[in-house]
Amino acid sequence: MSTIHTILPGGTIGVLGGGQLGRMLANAGSAMGYRFIALDPTEDAPMGQVAEQIVAHYDDRDAARKLAERSDVITYEFENVDADVAAMLLAESYVPQGSKLLYTTQHRLREKRAIEAAGVKVAPYSEICSVEELREAVARFGTPCVLKTATGGYDGKGQWVIRSESEIIEAFETLSLAKTELVLEQFIDFTKEISVIAARSSKGEIKVFPPAENIHIENILHLSIVPARIDKDLQQEAERLAIKIAEGLGAVGLVAVEMFVTASGELYVNELAPRPHNSGHYTMEACHTSQFEQHVRAICGLPLGDTTLTSPVVMVNVLGQHMEPLLQKLAVRDVVAERLHVAPKIHLYGKKDAVFKRKMGHINVLGPTIEAALEWIEETKIWKA
Repeated sequence: MSTIHTILPGGTIGVLGGGQLGRMLANAGSAMGYRFIALDPTEDAPMGQVAEQIVAHYDDRDAARKLAERSDVITYEFENVDADVAAMLLAESYVPQGSKLLYTTQHRLREKRAIEAAGVKVAPYSEICSVEELREAVARFGTPCVLKTATGGYDGKGQWVIRSESEIIEAFETLSLAKTELVLEQFIDFTKEISVIAARSSKGEIKVFPPAENIHIENILHLSIVPARIDKDLQQEAERLAIKIAEGLGAVGLVAVEMFVTASGELYVNELAPRPHNSGHYTMEACHTSQFEQHVRAICGLPLGDTTLTSPVVMVNVLGQHMEPLLQKLAVRDVVAERLHVAPKIHLYGKKDAVFKRKMGHINVLGPTIEAALEWIEETKIWKA
């Protein structure tokens, strides 16, 4: 780890990646007085619309050096950034997050071993190198079980739920096309999925946001409900595990810890993300400090902000198929919100093409209860599209 610096407002934050997370990071940090510059290969990327942008591929070392020359501190907004470039920047500029955690979370097997080393449970798993190994592991874990690629998977991509022995060969051959290691996970019979966003500053201070209860549809996050509908003891245990992981992995900035909750109240960590996370978007209006401001504070060496929840909230994702009905609704008075006393806060990401299932934005629905927020989502009919 390089020397710890305090980067005061007025400094420039360089971001590897220019998607919606970078956009929201720049919006939050700009309000604090920071300048931002992104490196992203896509012209007019979401972050590039609100900050400067270097248009180049992530493995372009010359472009990365240009980013470093213009930045006081460098961070990343998604974990599939080229790890070699991150390591080069670590040696030549100030990257308080380092490259080790990035390297770990880019690979499911490395990630699982690191979580176990931190003393936290993951679902039983096995590395798979052949059809024979897969057949043996399926027999051991039982069906259903989940075969995943070690790298490159997100929003349900790069995985296959094996429900019978007849699928073993096809699952192995299909996922092997990704040219990476495979891992088989025992299926956890969970009752809920939750996540906790932990923040650890470059100076070692740690704070966590309240757990979110997450509901997925076709492996894409649909809703995050806060407060999560779990008891207080389980909430505290989830927060404790997130802190343990952030400390054990030496994280700087945010780390999102996704967990399964079983009927008996056990927690199993499913995945990590060393960055702002979709399930933390609720913090933008419903907490004293948003996850994006907290990430800026953490990497710049400022004291971390208050994470207290100020209102019940439900975050709902807006996908490509939801855009047209949403835009139509924005043009008329929202009598449903008035009746339910909820306040929908809309965030759109500036993406040009509203492609089916593509994340285009989200809405934080604040209200007197999560039931009122959920009722607004149901009555708008937008998510029926």
